[in-house]
Amino acid sequence: MDTKLNVTDKKANLSSKNRSFFQKISHEFNKERQLWVITIVMLIWVFVFAYIPMAGAMIAFTNYEPGYSIWNCDWVGLKYFIEFFTAPEFPQIMRNTLAISGLNILFGFPAPIILAILLNEVRMKKYKKVVQTVSYIPHFISWVVVASIMFTILGNEGILNNILLHLGIIDKPIIYLYEGKYFWTIITIANIWKSVGWSSIIYLSAMSGIDDELYQAGAVDGLGRFGMICHITLPSIAPTIVLLLILDIGSILNAGFEQQLLLGNDQTRAYYEVIDTYAYKYGIQQGRYGYGAAVGLVKGIISIILVFSVNHLAKKKLDISVM
Repeated sequence: MDTKLNVTDKKANLSSKNRSFFQKISHEFNKERQLWVITIVMLIWVFVFAYIPMAGAMIAFTNYEPGYSIWNCDWVGLKYFIEFFTAPEFPQIMRNTLAISGLNILFGFPAPIILAILLNEVRMKKYKKVVQTVSYIPHFISWVVVASIMFTILGNEGILNNILLHLGIIDKPIIYLYEGKYFWTIITIANIWKSVGWSSIIYLSAMSGIDDELYQAGAVDGLGRFGMICHITLPSIAPTIVLLLILDIGSILNAGFEQQLLLGNDQTRAYYEVIDTYAYKYGIQQGRYGYGAAVGLVKGIISIILVFSVNHLAKKKLDISVM
């Protein structure tokens, strides 16, 4: 009899917990129903165009042929994944991907922070707006135009070679874009130039929320402008910096695509071939759609693992996290 009562009590407790849980969700939904109504269209868009297409990842496990349903194609399992990891090009591809992404994070990540701090310290509003506008422009320029600019500057008869020859620094033109040892530096500079202004907007927005009284108190305590940057500005935007760093590390395998195809050539293939261009080469150009999908899926899985790992570490050590 006691056993039956205990079971009944447990069921009653579980049902009450479930009711309280659903009541809490219902209460929160009713309280924020206007926000849900506003975002419902975007949620539907994300579900239709971001989540439903994920079913296409099944191509990575099949010998897919255009015109046939995924479910009617031959199942190959992990064949393409094993083939990718054992491919002779795999070490070179990973080296290039990690090297280009690592350089972008090492030099490209702090660049917009430095630019935002410098702009935040400018007191002349007109000059500040002009610099901001000029720094934003490269973001809206396509990589086709950027590649043309790079060829104009770094070509055999480009501006840089003409200047160096005129100054007597070199005896003959250097073909920068056709020598692999220069490619990583060139692509890093191009990426920074194109994104630094646009990326600084987030940090400038974070700085605009800093209370002016903190700066006034710092001035009273004798902090100079550099001291205010170190002790007020940077600590105030630290959460923003950490969150964006987590996202950047999570996308470390996204080393680029258009810029490699436009600036790279056969002479620099050993330095520009990254995961995305490799997947495009085999998946689209050679019609091996299953293999290309497998390569892309590997990159996506590793990126997800990196995001969760770095997010967990940041939450544990700094009490800052994305989720």
